[in-house]
Amino acid sequence: MEFKASAANLLTIKVDSLILLTGSQLHNTAKLIDDSLNGAIQALIKSGDFSGKLASNCIFHTPDRASKRIILIGVDGASTTQKMIKAIESAALLLNKTPSAKALWIGDSLSDDIEWQASIMARSVQTSRYKYNGSSKPTKPSKLKSVTYWCVKKSQTTSATKGLVYGSAVGNGMNTARGLADLPANICTPNFLASQAKKLAKGQAKVTTSILKEADMKTLGMGSLLSVSAGSVEPGNLIVMSYQGAEKTTKPVVLVGKAVTFDTGGISLKAGRGMDEMKFDMCGGASVFGVINALIETQLHINVVGIVPAVENMPAGNATKPGDVVTSMSGQTIEVLNTDAEGRLILCDALTYAARFEPDTVIDIATLTGAVIGALGKLTAGLLSNDDELADQLLNGGTLSGDRAWRLPLWEEYDKQLKSNFADMANIGGEAGTITAACFLSRFTKDYKWAHLDIAGTAWHSGSAKGATGRPVPMLMQYLCTKAGH
Repeated sequence: MEFKASAANLLTIKVDSLILLTGSQLHNTAKLIDDSLNGAIQALIKSGDFSGKLASNCIFHTPDRASKRIILIGVDGASTTQKMIKAIESAALLLNKTPSAKALWIGDSLSDDIEWQASIMARSVQTSRYKYNGSSKPTKPSKLKSVTYWCVKKSQTTSATKGLVYGSAVGNGMNTARGLADLPANICTPNFLASQAKKLAKGQAKVTTSILKEADMKTLGMGSLLSVSAGSVEPGNLIVMSYQGAEKTTKPVVLVGKAVTFDTGGISLKAGRGMDEMKFDMCGGASVFGVINALIETQLHINVVGIVPAVENMPAGNATKPGDVVTSMSGQTIEVLNTDAEGRLILCDALTYAARFEPDTVIDIATLTGAVIGALGKLTAGLLSNDDELADQLLNGGTLSGDRAWRLPLWEEYDKQLKSNFADMANIGGEAGTITAACFLSRFTKDYKWAHLDIAGTAWHSGSAKGATGRPVPMLMQYLCTKAGH
């Protein structure tokens, strides 16, 4: 897929489709295009065929012009970043449904920030092209090969090009995460994820991968993580991917992504209905793969370590039982009251392991609690942190990228619910499950700045649109991009 920026005469650029985002009142370039079409767009508005309302659309053909068709997308009411993104995503989705190979995107209608708008466009085009093919019948790929982002001034093309490169990389990163998460659990096992990590690093000078096997983890004392994989025939892995885009002396950002490749709940067995979606319990880990992929494409000047604890949680005669006590890598003991609260058991050892990289910041990403859906629904991720500045940076990155989060409190009053009579802590509390889960993790993150993203509500869609979303790759990349001074 090729993206490029141009300030050439838009009426002479030969393409299959011209995408114009406009409201019911035509201004600037929209007026110029309408004049060249003898008022055709204005006629569509007057007739009611195109309202100009947010994300409304209309396609009409212009066979005697440089562009064979015009795709109109409404932007009236696009008063927020989220609404602007909605309009752009609608345009990208519609474009990919046409038989267009070459397209021209008019980029002066939504935002004065050319780089931002170009990045969201490229990201949206890439994600709208994603298709999972699990059928024996081949899926027809999109015919789209190139999109030219048109700028009013030639001086704007440099910013647009920068945005196109970044947005395309983020879109590809999201698709990488989606592609892994959508795989069935009999294919996407902990060993499969390890092989994909090695594949991602192959031929990449800035990326190295190492895999810790169960024997290695046992030597390190990761009794908490290993207690989750104990009941499965699939061995667990701790996958470490390092991207070095800055000097070796620069402290890295460490991303820790939960990857339970299938979660039955263990002995605390889940209900059967909807259990098929528990293949998505590795979406946190998948997002780390997506970020590393995006970093390779953007070549950001930053160091990032991705840690992915990958296990399968199954019931068996040797599986961990409710009431068992396990010892974490930190030396702290944990009473496992519910084996379905397993994500925190693998994350706590990975978070302890993260300290050896002397991190600038640590962010963990996990489909951790159903409680976050009850609190926030499926629109936004839950964010908890021991550092206000880090929390604000992630929230701002979420707003700018349209991949939002909402901060929840991390108070000691909640932490008290983890009290155990038989260990240093229990693995579940009582009320406010999302918060008590983060309180549990916070006991292993006292030596560095840390944030926790609970993406159980945002990582995948259910129903007829069932599939992974690729979130929170956009938020994480925006955070890293800002931190790198890009």
